[in-house]
Amino acid sequence: MSQRRKPGFLWGAATAAHQVEGNNINSDIWLLEALPGTPFKERSGDACDHFSRYDDDIALLAKLGLNTYRFSIEWARVEPDEGLFSAAMLAHYGRVLDSCRRHGVVPMVTLHHFTSPRWFAAKGGFENPEAPGLFARYARRVVEAVGDRIDWLCTINEANLTFAPVPSLLKAAAQATGSDTFSTFLFSNLSKSKPIVRDCHAAARAAIKDVRRDLPVGYTLAIDDIQDAPGVSGRAARLNSALYDVWLTAAREDDFIGVQNYSRKVLGDRGFVMPQTGALGPEGKDFYPASLGGAVRYAASVAKVPVVVTENGIGTADDTIRVRHMDGALASLRNAIKDGVEVRGYIHWSFLDNFEWLSGYGEQFGLVAVDRASQQRIVKPSARYLGKVARAGSY
Repeated sequence: MSQRRKPGFLWGAATAAHQVEGNNINSDIWLLEALPGTPFKERSGDACDHFSRYDDDIALLAKLGLNTYRFSIEWARVEPDEGLFSAAMLAHYGRVLDSCRRHGVVPMVTLHHFTSPRWFAAKGGFENPEAPGLFARYARRVVEAVGDRIDWLCTINEANLTFAPVPSLLKAAAQATGSDTFSTFLFSNLSKSKPIVRDCHAAARAAIKDVRRDLPVGYTLAIDDIQDAPGVSGRAARLNSALYDVWLTAAREDDFIGVQNYSRKVLGDRGFVMPQTGALGPEGKDFYPASLGGAVRYAASVAKVPVVVTENGIGTADDTIRVRHMDGALASLRNAIKDGVEVRGYIHWSFLDNFEWLSGYGEQFGLVAVDRASQQRIVKPSARYLGKVARAGSY
């Protein structure tokens, strides 16, 4: 088994357990996908069968020239019933980490990437004041079992993100689980859940550091590059502060902040406007790859800790657009680094075309396509492009 690598810059790609592993039957989202009236376009099903194909996938990632793999450990597998921890599932994720080491890839682990155990959702999820203790207990068990093989750890993915609650769906889920309530990370009451999410992160960080003091810990945030429209001044700064500062200030206690950026928003006198300059991307959306640099600069200026770009990409079936997007995003990141922003890595979303939540398998963010019938992996030119950049090590 190879020794742990510590490259100067992390070049990688990311996945999330529910989106690629398949058959995550004890999770809250698995249930929501199947309920009548669900907003999910289709069910996740076998996904990319990454649960059994992880070693071949990690070998492919390394062969492409990437040195880092960001993936999530699925809480619903590790603790399928409250207080019942699966030694078999912890051993499975240990083997995934061993695969990273064997192929010379740095593992960055996320403990919560949108999905939770069904029992946790039935207890109120992140709206439950008991959530920090429950999440910290899970974090401790993971790090005790496999933490010696983790190089970077993200507690919660896009901790600041939520979708609008769907009361009828959550009511049906509560009835299906025989509980009085049902709340998921993606469909929670913002004012109730988000302070508790921050408490969950802090409690997990303390538990992790108690087991392994030297393990770099942070969380990731979804950050748009918010800009003033021409002739407007100060609105973007105020909105940036209102949306992100409470999260970024909290991250000052962490070892790094994960920035996840996909777009910019331009703010006029009466709200958001469509930019008058810039190209259009898929579905007529604003195509502005340089939004990554703006988001990274803002996050670093407030958090005052090193930045890792933990997600950046574009959903499109046209891989030439993906390459153009990546090229522009990396140029903006390079400029931020030249200006003194401390950036430790760039991790692309996503490694595989996978289950994109409400959109099902319709959106294609991957560097590698997946044939839905055969599960065959098909490398796209964008994967080779990023691998070439990574091998050059220009950052």
